[in-house]
Amino acid sequence: MHIEHLQSPSGEGPYYCESGHTLFMNLTPRPIHYVQVQDGKTHTGLYQKGELLITPADMPLFVRWEGEENCLQIQLTDAFLKRIAAETFKGSDRLQLIPAFQQRNGQVEAIAQLIMTEFQQNSTGNQLYVDSLANILAVNLLRQFATSQRQLPRYEGGLPQRQLMQVLDYIDAHLDQEIKLAHLAELLGMSQFHFSHLFKQSMGISPYQYLLQQRVERAKQLLKRTNQPIVEIALDCGFNSHSHLSKQFRQLTGVTPKAFRAG
Repeated sequence: MHIEHLQSPSGEGPYYCESGHTLFMNLTPRPIHYVQVQDGKTHTGLYQKGELLITPADMPLFVRWEGEENCLQIQLTDAFLKRIAAETFKGSDRLQLIPAFQQRNGQVEAIAQLIMTEFQQNSTGNQLYVDSLANILAVNLLRQFATSQRQLPRYEGGLPQRQLMQVLDYIDAHLDQEIKLAHLAELLGMSQFHFSHLFKQSMGISPYQYLLQQRVERAKQLLKRTNQPIVEIALDCGFNSHSHLSKQFRQLTGVTPKAFRAG
C-alpha cells in the first residue's frame, strides 16, 4: 500500500499506474471543481469532502482542478487486490475494480481516514494495524466497486482453542519484533480477512488491539521489575521509540511509563 497526501494549486495533469489500483479521496473543506477523464468518459463536478475517485490499474487518468487541491491518494497493487479477492470471495477469478467518479461510501471513507491518520502520526506505521487496514480497504473496494457485487462470507464460532493458543503463543514470543497480519494468518493456513474475523470473535478485540495490549503489559512488567531505561524497554516491547511507547501506554493505562514506574 502506497500513500500520498496531494496538495497543490489549480492545475491539470495525467496520472497512470500500470500495476496499482488507486483511490483518491477529496479532503477540501469546501467543494472543489474537477474535470476528470478515464475509460473514455469525462466527468465534471464539484467534489465534496470525502468523495471518491477510483482508477483501476493500467488505466490512464486525466484531471483538471480549479482551486487548492487537498487529496488523499491510496494505491493498492493489482497482485495484492487479486490475492484478497481469491482469499475472501468464492469464484472471484475475474473480479476486477471498475472506474468510478465522485462516489460516496462511508465505510471506505472511514478506512481511508484511519490510514491517513496512522501515516501522519507514525510514518513507519504499525505493520499489523496497517496490514489490517489495507485488507479491509481492499475487501470494501471489491464489494462496492467491482465488476460484480459480492457478499462477504459469514464466520461464526471463533478460532478453535488450539489454534487460538498457537497464535497467542506466537505473539508472546515475538513482541519485540515486527508482527504482520500475514504471519498470523499463515500460522493457521487461512486468509487474513478470515483470520481477523475469527480472532475478534474469540477475543473480543482485533489482533492489532491484542498485540498492543500485550506490548503494554510487557512494558509494565519491565518498568516495575528492572532499571532499564524507558527507551530500551520501548524497543524490547516492539515500540519504535520512547514517544511511541508513551503514547500507547497512556492511552491504555491513563499514565505515562515514567509515572507508572514511580507509582
